Amino acid sequence: MLNTPFTRDDRVDLVALRYNVLEALNAGVAGVLVPAMAAEVYKLSYTERLSLLSTVLETVGDRVPVIGGAGEPHLSKSKDLVKAYMDIGCKNVLFQIPFVNERQFSTHFMELAQLDPEMIMLQDWDVSGYGLPDALICNLFDKVPAFKCLKIETVPAGPKYSRILELTQGKLNLSGGWAVTQMMEGLHRGVHAFMPTGMHYIYTAIYQYFEEGYIAEAEALFKEIIPVLAFSNQHLDISIHFFKRLLYRQGIYSTPNVRRPILPFDALHQKLADKHIDSILYLENQIKAQKAKKSQN
Repeated sequence: MLNTPFTRDDRVDLVALRYNVLEALNAGVAGVLVPAMAAEVYKLSYTERLSLLSTVLETVGDRVPVIGGAGEPHLSKSKDLVKAYMDIGCKNVLFQIPFVNERQFSTHFMELAQLDPEMIMLQDWDVSGYGLPDALICNLFDKVPAFKCLKIETVPAGPKYSRILELTQGKLNLSGGWAVTQMMEGLHRGVHAFMPTGMHYIYTAIYQYFEEGYIAEAEALFKEIIPVLAFSNQHLDISIHFFKRLLYRQGIYSTPNVRRPILPFDALHQKLADKHIDSILYLENQIKAQKAKKSQN
């Protein structure tokens, strides 16, 4: 997932966005989701959303899948977004649908699915509960072949990962997002992917260690970032502030600016954030040096 970069006069900074995408690709990410909640998506205009997605599609080419986030509370606006995304060549779409009841949710999902994107990812977001009912997810999965990915962001996420994997016989691709604080648990439960907004070199190194069977190394590296996650994941707004500040410190974004309304990020937040960012930069430099050494051998 990508944070939206803003210039000093509050315009979307497409140059910085392109730089962020290239850095993420160099780190080894397997896909890009934009715009989503970490992108302050509901503060972006229709035109801004399209420009973000178009820039990412152009930058990525065919190197990894790009998923267009079509989060909108109103069905008609969701339809317009999905159509527009497909018109600019985006084959993969994230549905973020407000849940009122199962009937309403299913109707909204099916109407969007009828627009025929090649791949549908459904966001299951609930920071205070279990999220969408398992039976609803499985019913939609059985009915719609394009529904191939589920982004689980519930509390707790772990048991739901395992239940959905079992109920769908491992055929529904599961991603963890906000629950990245339980990344090691997710890996042990068989989650296919994780969608953080930063620290790509660190996360890809953890994932690669785990996949290659170096579990102790994966866990040791993950422990290094637990203090960072304890700070950044207090609230979505704090996470947005923090990771934009990281991108600014990395020289990727020209400002750490956010759009209002948003929770404040005061002087003490900034001081603590900078200490955590120092740790991240140190770890990333170590990982980059290791990668460079391997490539020379």
